[in-house]
Parts: sequence; C-alpha cells; structure tokens
Amino acid sequence: MKVEISRRRFLQGSVALSVVGGTALSSTSILADTKKADNELMKKVPTLCEMCVNKCAAVAQVRNGVVTKLDPNPYFPKSKNMLCARGNAGIHALYDPDRLKYPLIRIGKRGDGKYKRATWDEAYEFIKEKLVKILDEEKDNRSCIGFCAGEGMAEHTYKTFMGDKFGSANFINHASICLQTTVSGYALTIGGYGQADLENAKYVIMAGANRAEAIVTPDTMDLFKRTRGRGAKLVVVDPRFTNTAIHADTYLAIKPGTDLAFVLALTHEVIRAKLYNREFVKKNFNNFEEYKEHVLGKGYTPEWAEEITGIPAKDIRKIAREFMQNAPQSVYYQGRRSTWAANDFQLRRAQAIFTALGGGIDIKGGIVFGKKLPLESHEINIPMYAQAEERIEKDAAAVIGASGSWIAWRNMVADGNTPYPVRGMFVYKQNPMLSVPNTAKTREMFEKLDLVVVIDTMPSDTAMMADVILPECTYLEREDPIKSFGGVEPAIVLRQKVVDPMYETKPVIEIMKGLAEKLSKPLWEITKKYDEDVQDDTADMKPEEIEEYYKENGFDLADAFEESQEEINKKMFVGKYGEKAWKELRAKGVYYPKMDEYFKEINKNTHQYYPSNKKNYSVAKLEEEGISPDDYLHDNCINPQDIAELKRNFKTPSNKVECYLAGMKKKGIDPMPTWKDEEYVRVPEGKFKFVSGRHAQFTQDATQNNIMLLELMKENYIWINDKEAEKRGIGFGDEVEVTSKVGKIRIKAYPTPKILPEVVFYIHGFGAKSTGLTFAQRTGASDNEIIEDKIEPVFGSAIMHDTIVDIRKV
Repeated sequence: MKVEISRRRFLQGSVALSVVGGTALSSTSILADTKKADNELMKKVPTLCEMCVNKCAAVAQVRNGVVTKLDPNPYFPKSKNMLCARGNAGIHALYDPDRLKYPLIRIGKRGDGKYKRATWDEAYEFIKEKLVKILDEEKDNRSCIGFCAGEGMAEHTYKTFMGDKFGSANFINHASICLQTTVSGYALTIGGYGQADLENAKYVIMAGANRAEAIVTPDTMDLFKRTRGRGAKLVVVDPRFTNTAIHADTYLAIKPGTDLAFVLALTHEVIRAKLYNREFVKKNFNNFEEYKEHVLGKGYTPEWAEEITGIPAKDIRKIAREFMQNAPQSVYYQGRRSTWAANDFQLRRAQAIFTALGGGIDIKGGIVFGKKLPLESHEINIPMYAQAEERIEKDAAAVIGASGSWIAWRNMVADGNTPYPVRGMFVYKQNPMLSVPNTAKTREMFEKLDLVVVIDTMPSDTAMMADVILPECTYLEREDPIKSFGGVEPAIVLRQKVVDPMYETKPVIEIMKGLAEKLSKPLWEITKKYDEDVQDDTADMKPEEIEEYYKENGFDLADAFEESQEEINKKMFVGKYGEKAWKELRAKGVYYPKMDEYFKEINKNTHQYYPSNKKNYSVAKLEEEGISPDDYLHDNCINPQDIAELKRNFKTPSNKVECYLAGMKKKGIDPMPTWKDEEYVRVPEGKFKFVSGRHAQFTQDATQNNIMLLELMKENYIWINDKEAEKRGIGFGDEVEVTSKVGKIRIKAYPTPKILPEVVFYIHGFGAKSTGLTFAQRTGASDNEIIEDKIEPVFGSAIMHDTIVDIRKV
C-alpha cells in the first residue's frame, strides 16, 4: 500500500516481539493496580482477548504506557486461566508496524493500494458527499447501501448505526460463511445450539472438528486429558488423520459430504435394535414415530452407508452401540465449522436427534444450555424510512434471515441482478476478499460499487478495494460493549481499554458518532424530499416543530452515540448488580454473583468458579414428576442416568425434540433429515475434492500479518495423499498449481498418507495480496480463490467442501 508519507516504525527494537508467552497469574496479584519499579509506572489491566471467537480473559502488563506482556486472567470460568499462542500474540496486533494509523482516501484505481492521508473530517466529508448524491438519485432508498461485519463484541454498535439509524436492510454478517446451518439446525430441533459438556462426557463423536489443533481452548483440554483410556472415549470422523485423531480411540476416514449418511445409519441401527432411551423419547420427542418409519423405511442401514461414506458397516454398528451404552453422557459434537455440503442443515438436525435418542440433551455430560446472567437493555430511538426497500436476496433460499446470504447477495450485486440498484457498501471487521468463496466474484462486486468504506485495524485485501479507509483502534485500545457469557458457569466480562489509542485511530463507537454527526442533517434533507410519510406528518409544522419531530422520531443519527461506551456499560450493569459489583468487575475483569465466596485457587492452573452443586447443568422443568429441579439438577452426586428419562421443556414449538418440521415442508425443504443422492458431489477420476480448515495459531484472516504467529508457521501447504502425489511426481515442498472452476492458486505440497486419496486440504488464513501487509503478503494460498460459490438451499450458506480441483506440479 502506498501513502503520501513514509511509514514509521512505532518501536525501535522489538519490545512487542520479544514476548513469547504468558505465565499463570495468581489470583491475588491481579488486583495490584499500579506500582513504581525502577522509576517506571507499572499497571495490570484486565481485559478480553479478540484473537479468536473464544474471547478468553487476559491481563495486560503495561509499563510507561507500553503493553509488555499479556497473561491469562484466572477469574473467567470460560477461559480457566488459559491464554493460547494466539492470545499471547495479541500484543503484536497492537504494535504491528503495518496497522492502519490514520484515515485514507483512495487516489488510484480501485484495488491498486494508492491512498492519500486524510483527516477524520475530510474522510467523513468524502463519505457524506457520496452518500448524499447516491441517496438523492435513489430517492432515499437506504437499502441501496449494503453493510457487512465480522464477529465481534462491537458488531452491535456498528449495526446500530448502519441498520437501525441509517436504515439499510442489506446487512450481511459472517453467519452464512460460518455456523448458520449448525446453529439453526440445533435450535430448530432441540431449542438451542447449547454447549457440549466435554469435561463430563463419557463418549464423544467428533466429526470434521479438529479441536486438538484448530481451536485450543479449555474445553478442548478438558476432553483430551480424559482420552486414551482416562475416562472418555473419542471417535474422530474426518477425511484427514488430524492431531485430534491422534487422541481418538477410533478413527474413521470418511468421504467429504457423506456425514449425513453416516449419522442416518447410526440412527437406523439404534432404532432397529431399540438401543435408544425409550422412556426419554416417549416423554420428550415430537413425531418420533414418523421419524422412525422414515429412517427404517428409507433403508438407511449401515451397509447402505458403507457404500457412500467408505466406513465399514461393522464400525457403524459398533459406534452406535457404544454411544448408547454410554448415554446420556454421550455427545455427537455439534461442530464449530462452516457449511460443508448442500445437506448440512439436515446433517445438523440428524446429529441433534441422534444425541437426543440417548437422552443426552440438557444434562451433565451431554449438550447443556446452562443459564445467562441478565444485563439492563440499552434502547435507542429508531427512525422509520418509507422508501427503504427489503433486502435484495430474500428469495435466494428457503429462509434468508436478518444476517443474509453472503454469496447470494454478492453475486446479485456483481451480476447487476438486483431488484433495485445497490450503490455502496460499508465493511467492518471483515475481509470478504479472502473470506467469501470465489474471490474473483467479490472483486467484481466491489468494482461495481460507487462507494466502499472499510473500517479496520489492518490494510487487508478488502481495505485495498475501499474508497475510504477508517482506522479502528485495536482491542487493547478500547472498551467494548459489556458481555454476558452463558453456560454451566455463567459470568459477565468486560473488555477494558489497556492503553490509549495510538496514532489517529478510534474505537468504532466514536467512528460511528463522528459519521452520524456529519451525515445526519444532510440525509434528513433527502428524507424530507422523498419520504411522503414525513411530508404528511410535517406539512403544517413550523421550523422549530420540524426540528423537534426530527429528534423525537429518531432521524437524528447521532443521538444513539451521545453516551460513551464506558457510560453505557455501567448503566447496563449497575442497574442489575450495583455500584460495588461494578467496581469489582472493573478490578477483576469478570463478575458473577458470589464470586468472592465461590472462587478458589486449587493450584496454579486449577480454580473453582462455582461449587459443584451450583453449576447449571440443566434448565429442565419437571412439573409432571412433581420434582423441583433444585432437588437434584445441581447435585454433583446424582448420576445423570437417574434423571435422563425425566420430562424436559425444550424451547421449541412443542417443547420437545422436533423430528418433523412442518414449516420447512411448506418452504420446499424436507421436514425430516433425508439423504438425497443428487446433492452429493462425487469426485471424477483423476481429480480431488478440496476441503479447508483452521489451525491453532491462525484465526481466519485476522492473524495473517502477525509476525509472532508466522514464526510458528510461515505459510500453508496442501495435503495430498502420498500415493496420488507419487503418480504425479510431486514431492514435499514442490510447488503445485491447483485449479477449480472459479480460480487457481500455487502452493507447496505436503504428500502424506494421512488424507484420503480423493481429497486435498490446506489451512485457511493465508494468501493475502495486499501490499500494505509486509509479513502476510503472498505467503501461501487463499482457499477462497478456488472454492466455488455454491449455496445450500435452506439458509443460503456457503458450501465450503464441495469444490472439485485439478492439481499439477509446476
């Protein structure tokens, strides 16, 4: 990336890069606020990590305004005094020499990386002029501007401005390229996604989830310290023999896209042999008889599945029986991955039903829901815009929700196939150039837009497509919205500002406030010009009355940002828990009722957060039995099998496990999990099916320029079966060209027997082309350059594992 002034390094030397890892922090030292040491001011500030979605609690050590170290915070039950390699490397996100430092306005062609430095007011003025022109031409259709966001605690603040105050319906977030089908499949079947209680499960089927490598979190450790004959049996189902498979009692190599056949065969065996918990099913299943007839009648036998999946029928029978023998403390792990194939929604439903057949829902050792500590609401005044149209891709799939379908939306804009013009886009904390399948198509979309605004901390590939780049400060330089984490051990946590924002960066709430103040009155004039409802309401009003109407009806865009984030957080918390608890939260970074009484340090790496009889393993309501949940649900001495058959109250229409979804049938979707042979993408002779995944040191594209993590892995390699590689004369480290229908990449090869012959794989999060990223530029390959832009039929989610590729040695 070229700018008008030369880049300066913030630090001479490598104070940030010298930090390799955190050490355990004692529960007493965290409260030490500041101290003098060798004439230097030292302080420790509790905060929350943002290097992956897990959001572990951390404590920053700050010396003279410089963050020198990040340690784990022992008080948070979710992260259990743990901070992984990514969490420790968060310090480089703060001191990355390539980070965005000030507003930039494009002076070259879109995508060439040529920008000039601007003041915040100049950047806002540029956006205002463009928006006024666009909205005037589009007669105040606010939806002519799309907006997207990646996952994060400040996403709500950004949506408040773009969706609620500005008024666009065209929001696309990460859901459709992430967990949409998984979360929705479980929610519609058992009332919620829940959490797999890996700490207490006796039997876990983990399919396509590389938890020992992709996301090393406390619940990962809880499971793996109990495998290999130490209390929990683990079955890993994956096309690759992963680091997770190393820990498994049983590893099953499955063909990508056939997981649904595997689960249906397990279900067939369990129903045929009557291995399921019949009393639990009788009391807690809706339409079970229909599902039973469906599974048995379709002939989903283990022999049938063997032909499709490649897994022997005898292994399927063995797994089905072992699962039910260990139920209800048996879990078919829900997954934390993106959509794999066109049948992904049905797969997740089948998984949920299969776990429920053993009674393993809402119970210790199964899938648990727990509870969530409440916070006060923060209300804003939302205007109504008569001219704002509905989202453009609402008919692209059976259920297009408020978070949209990335591929469907993108393709409609790129192809000029929208019901009304989409003229601009705001992008916050997301990198669609590398995160959405078919990168070439994403580039087409951006090139057709009249205005692209990117809010980010780094000059990503997407930032290089922007007209205006607004630099957000990093997570260590801001306070974000307060967050309540539910579960067995619920807690409220706070991401506090550790140091003041560097350069000219700002938190997103201040960016939105400045933009709102600049846009509010000019856009109000556009609304008055075209909005007939506003015209009718204000027809006989005096100027001062119109001004009052403007404020009372939410058209003042800046009124949502009058309070600082700190003030909003305090109001939301103190209303429920009081001033004393607020001080405790700010001092420790974590709060839950009776924390002072409950929290105990057992040893340096083990803590008690809640006594065993206070953990929220179940939220069941058991009125029919006349038993109070308090009598046993929090008693650690009760065997889960003793309560497995009792009545639950699931958050579904029938308050039971839903085997049959009548509403889906009306939308043309199978109401019960059904295998459709035509949806399965077979691999032609001599070609491969491409799959991708995560790695412990990398989080999507957000960590791609982090030099501390790149020291651990400098680039990604493509896994190819060693015999297939030998046929093509490909050796370790050889450069190969991988070609699909939508693109081609070059990458180094890793021949290995640990992957099926018809499958190739490489890690997501590499392949940046932005000239602004010194360390990440052209290291490895981006998976989305070759993944085809296909969507599944229920939610329009991106299908990530059905792309066929050719490989040749370069």
